[in-house]
Amino acid sequence: MQAAQVNVEDIGARLSDRFGSAAEGWLAAVPSVAADLASRWGLVLGELFASGASSVVLRCRWPDGTPAVLKLSPDRALLTRQVEMLRVFAPSGRVPAVLAADAEAGAMVLAEVLPGTEAEDLPPTSLPPRWAELLAALHAVTPPAHWPWDLRGRCDEAFVRIGRRLAEPAIGARIDEATWQRTIRRCATLLDTQATTVLLHGDLHLGNVLDGGPSRGLIAIDPKACLGDPCYDAVDYVVAGAGHEGVEARCQRVAAACGLDGDRLYSWSQVVAPMAAIAHLTYGGPEPVIDELIALTR
Repeated sequence: MQAAQVNVEDIGARLSDRFGSAAEGWLAAVPSVAADLASRWGLVLGELFASGASSVVLRCRWPDGTPAVLKLSPDRALLTRQVEMLRVFAPSGRVPAVLAADAEAGAMVLAEVLPGTEAEDLPPTSLPPRWAELLAALHAVTPPAHWPWDLRGRCDEAFVRIGRRLAEPAIGARIDEATWQRTIRRCATLLDTQATTVLLHGDLHLGNVLDGGPSRGLIAIDPKACLGDPCYDAVDYVVAGAGHEGVEARCQRVAAACGLDGDRLYSWSQVVAPMAAIAHLTYGGPEPVIDELIALTR
């Protein structure tokens, strides 16, 4: 995982968006919590990584010198689930190894993925076959008996959480309630017609896929593992074709490379497109990309 310039204020804003005012106090305590964990586990702490909306990530070294990262989250339940999911996917060789975890502290240490280049920064022409290899490895993992999370629940949660954003004027002006309800119906149709289900990563966007080098291939991080349609683990990659070769063209390439049903994959892209559009509207994405994503919802 590559280090990047990190804006602590930006991390605080993202955490506040997700967790509310309590995030400020939690973030203030991160240095002392990290120091306590470093002392207990024998870590040498390094610089801050660009972190997501639910965690803070620091580079560190494991006692034997292994490059690693320390991940901390105010959502202890989420982090505990991620530890479980990473361990389930470990036989695939396509996720980082969990070196330590503390559910009460909301912390885990992962072996660092090197070189760690994000998938969106890799040569575009090389990506479809490498994505196919990643999906084949992940989807070959046998789900544990009575796995409690499925794709229907994952989608329901996303529609509720992201759907609240329609009340914001800048978003509601571009994506109305009728569009949102049409998207929900499309999703329900896809869920009702799943012929094959596998253990999905569940959040396999380009920022959650890193280059593990020639010997390991692409490595997936931050799983939200759930049982469902294998197309779902390709859809974020397909939707990211907006503003590049286009979603439809990328869908055809990815479906062919991964051996997926192209029509179902395109239908999933219509489901995910308005969610991606909302993210671009929130963070100032390019207008042509937003326009293409919104056009997919019609």
